[in-house]
Amino acid sequence: MGGGGQLTEPGETSAGGGRAGNVYTWDEVQKHCHRNDQWLVINRKVYNITQWAKRHPGGVRVISHYAGEDATEAFVAFHPNPKFVQKFLKPLLIGELAVTEPSQDQNKNAAVAADFEALRSRAESMGLFRAQPLFFFLHLGHILLLEVLAWMTVWLWGTSWTTTLLCSFILAIAQAQAGWLQHDFGHLSVFKMSSWNHIFHKFIIGHLKGASGNWWNHRHFQHHAKPNVFSKDPDVNMLHVFVVGESQPVEYGIKKIKYMPYHHQHQYFFLVGPPLLIPVYFHIQILRTMFSRRDWVDLAWSMSYYLRYFCCYAPFFGLLGSVALISFVRFLESHWFVWVTQMNHLPMNIDHEKRQDWLSMQLNATCNIEQSPFNDWFSGHLNFQIEHHLFPTMPRHNYQVLAPLVRALCEKHGIPYQVKTLWRGIVDVIRSLKNSGDLWLDAYLHK
Repeated sequence: MGGGGQLTEPGETSAGGGRAGNVYTWDEVQKHCHRNDQWLVINRKVYNITQWAKRHPGGVRVISHYAGEDATEAFVAFHPNPKFVQKFLKPLLIGELAVTEPSQDQNKNAAVAADFEALRSRAESMGLFRAQPLFFFLHLGHILLLEVLAWMTVWLWGTSWTTTLLCSFILAIAQAQAGWLQHDFGHLSVFKMSSWNHIFHKFIIGHLKGASGNWWNHRHFQHHAKPNVFSKDPDVNMLHVFVVGESQPVEYGIKKIKYMPYHHQHQYFFLVGPPLLIPVYFHIQILRTMFSRRDWVDLAWSMSYYLRYFCCYAPFFGLLGSVALISFVRFLESHWFVWVTQMNHLPMNIDHEKRQDWLSMQLNATCNIEQSPFNDWFSGHLNFQIEHHLFPTMPRHNYQVLAPLVRALCEKHGIPYQVKTLWRGIVDVIRSLKNSGDLWLDAYLHK
């Protein structure tokens, strides 16, 4: 996992271009934020990650998003065992911040950061980072049961339109729930040993869904590192199909950019958003990523899904019929996935990099949906999106316990903590698209 600078004795030049005993100011650190020159700070220690970033297990982009700034809160949030990871940082150490320099850089609030660290310590003392494996295995069991019921539907009652639709709906439920479950293992929130989380993650996202674990990790961790930040969060990279937030529509309008009639995006969203994201865009991106990166392990897991699927359904529907069935299943799943994921983020603040502290950044970009047994199941507990973003490695069954503590911290510092009904969350997705489209049209015509 090495490849960056080498740990040196004080005063001795390191391979990273600095000195292990050197002290730096924030102005000096912030200059090293380019693709071929990247430094970051963790717990006041300065590290040169320029070469090592390419070997970062979470992906080169997610760690590069913190180049030139303090990454302490993100480092702690993403790593269940920071002390273990620290040994991989030692060869990259080039110095530390000068004693006259604050621990937080730029717009990061020191008081908020200190209180958030205290909240994390309290959550740890309450055992909220300890998972209940039975909870997750029951979820896995009900997914496998749904898979069996879907197959038995056509085995017992044939391939009429009614049974085919019933089979499709059951498979779509299984696929959606498998998506929420792989999310848990992908965040290393089930087992203490990361290796076990990785194995189950590969099995669920690969064998049960036909996707790629590495593709998901590299994409999703960027979203968590810098949610709703243009050029850093891939989830707000709309490929010119949509304009989102308040700043991007105005920028596009002033520059007279019109790839689409954005003032109608709240209407064509129903045609190109929920129906196409998983069966078309994600499917193409996953295949392209696996082949371009020569990720043969993930490809093998993915192919095991298709082998099992066609062995089960080709005898009933034939090859083309089986392709049509899985396409319809993914069409249904895509609607479910889009509404659940977008209602927590799309109506929130979407803008360029502001370099805020962890709590402020996550609360600006996320909101919650009311708790209920149905909402918990329907969204895989992502109705507690705020708590999940603040503590991504925390097992989801503990979010409900943590939520009042997070709300109290937000009230103390005047940070909005939004909770919506499921219906309002869905409506706000469309409302936000319309508002952004109107901003674009006004800027396009009058600025």
